[in-house]
Amino acid sequence: IASLSASADVLALGSIEIDTNTISEGQSLVTKWRGKPVFVRHRTQGEVDQVRSVPTDSLRDPQTDDERTNAAQPKWLVVLGVCTHLGCVPIDDAGDYNAWFCPCHGSHYDRSGRIRKGPAPLNLEVPTWKFMEDNTTILLG
Repeated sequence: IASLSASADVLALGSIEIDTNTISEGQSLVTKWRGKPVFVRHRTQGEVDQVRSVPTDSLRDPQTDDERTNAAQPKWLVVLGVCTHLGCVPIDDAGDYNAWFCPCHGSHYDRSGRIRKGPAPLNLEVPTWKFMEDNTTILLG
């Protein structure tokens, strides 16, 4: 069974490091990981406060912001940039929540990547990620 596991070089290809020093507060970075777009958002305190004030019982796919972020660094959000309706790529800084909007079928996401309006059934997926020791580099993978 161990021989069926991915080798170290294959596992290394499945990980990327993102330098957070290049992302100003209130800005997003789009990168590619495992063939998919990834949105990395350095949220403002106002954005964090706004998404945390939304009652989860009003959400189609109820998740708190804490469930979607790193508790030690709540201003950082990392989500796959793939609409959960039909797999389109949403546009940043757009839509009714000034977050992500999928123009293909009209899904609106908030700054926590949660579906708020439109046909998408689920929130944007949160991949496994963590900060490296220096807290300026995010490791995806």
